[in-house]
Amino acid sequence: MGKLNKTDREWQRELSPEEFRITRQKGTEPAFTGQYWNSKSAGVYRCRCCGEELFSSESKYDSGSGWPSFFRPISAAAIDEHTDHSHGMRRVEITCHHCDAHLGHVFEDGPQPTGLRYCVNSASLELKTKEKNDEDTYP
Repeated sequence: MGKLNKTDREWQRELSPEEFRITRQKGTEPAFTGQYWNSKSAGVYRCRCCGEELFSSESKYDSGSGWPSFFRPISAAAIDEHTDHSHGMRRVEITCHHCDAHLGHVFEDGPQPTGLRYCVNSASLELKTKEKNDEDTYP
């Protein structure tokens, strides 16, 4: 599947102002405020912008950071990594491979088996659960 390319105007029509700020303008939601930071629901976390499967709840863990954290993506091909020198720091930004949505950052302080912490903004994600009575139902 090729890259999904849309204009900012198209994205603004599809996303809330907060989702647009975070996913398209590389914003960050405040810690402990996002919809999924403490979610324990089983399912698949998809990209809010394009629906691409990014993370499984099986790799989600409580990092104490206030953001949803995962020790690995569903597939290495689903996530792109970019060096980020913003805010006077050197970090590794993660984006959706399919639509280039900003997801968050990856750090090398996670649990085994990977030792990585994919720290993701809730506004970048949409959870499709396996639970029958949930409004988000995994297909």
